[in-house]
Amino acid sequence: MIVVTGATGNVGRPLVRALAGAGEPVTAVSRRVSPTDLPPGVRAVRADLVDPTGLKAAFDGAEALFLLFTGEQLAGGADPGAILDTARQAGVRRVVLLSSQGVATKRHPPGQEEAVRASGLEWTLLRPGGFHSNALAWAPGVRAGRVVHAPFGDVALPSVDPADIAEVAALALRDGAHAGGTYELTGPAAVSPRQQAAALAAALGEPVRFVEQTPQQARERMLAYMPEPMVAATLSILGTPSPAEQRVSPDVARLLGRAPRDFADWAARHVADFRCPRPQG
Repeated sequence: MIVVTGATGNVGRPLVRALAGAGEPVTAVSRRVSPTDLPPGVRAVRADLVDPTGLKAAFDGAEALFLLFTGEQLAGGADPGAILDTARQAGVRRVVLLSSQGVATKRHPPGQEEAVRASGLEWTLLRPGGFHSNALAWAPGVRAGRVVHAPFGDVALPSVDPADIAEVAALALRDGAHAGGTYELTGPAAVSPRQQAAALAAALGEPVRFVEQTPQQARERMLAYMPEPMVAATLSILGTPSPAEQRVSPDVARLLGRAPRDFADWAARHVADFRCPRPQG
C-alpha cells in the first residue's frame, strides 16, 4: 500500500492516477477527499497533516508514503517529525518528500528534509522549483478580461510540470533503488511570465495582455494565501533568482527517459481552466 498525502492537489492527483494505473494499492489522503475524486479502487481518507493522530488509519498496512506539506499546514503547526514517527510505527518503510529547490539555495528552511533524514525510514527528496500550475492563479483574470497580472515580467525560471513531479514520485515510491536520492526537478527551459502569457494566448487562440505588477502589488495578492516568510522568499526568487535557480536540471530526463514537459504543453492541456464558461440554456 502507498499513501499519498495532498491527494487532490496539482501533484497528488496525477500521482494517485499513476500509481493506481500501475496496479498499486493506494490510499489517498486530503482534508476534502472523497471516493468520487479518485480512480476506482483507491481508498479515500480524510485527514489533516496538522493532526498526526488522524493519520493512523491511513498508514495502516502501508509500506510507502508520499509526504507533501502546504504552507498553510506548516503555518498551522504541522509537525513533520510527529507524522514520520506515526508512519514508522504503523509499518511504513519508505518516504518520498516533496521538498523545494529553495532548501538547496537557502531560501527555504530545511526542517522537513532534516526530519525525513532523521526518521529511520528509507527516503527520497524531490526539490522542484516553481510549478507550471502556478499560472492557475491567473485564470480568473484571463477568463474575465484576457489579461495576466504578474511581477518581474521578463525574469525567466525553469518551472516544472506537476505531472512530471508525479511521475518521478511514483518511480521513487515503487523502487527502493532511489533511497537516499535527492532530485532537482525543473522544466526543459527557463520561461518568463510574459512568455507564459503568450503561451496561454496561443493555447486559447486569442490575445492575452500582460500587465506587470509592482513587487508590492504582488506581495499583497500573495499574502491572501501564503504566509509572509514564504511570500518574501518567493518574491526574492521571482525577482532576483540565483544562477542555481535558473539552471535547468537533467534529473527529470534522466529518471523518466524523456524530456520534461514545457509550459506550452501544460497550457494546452489545461486551457479549459482559462476559457470563459459558456452560457447555459
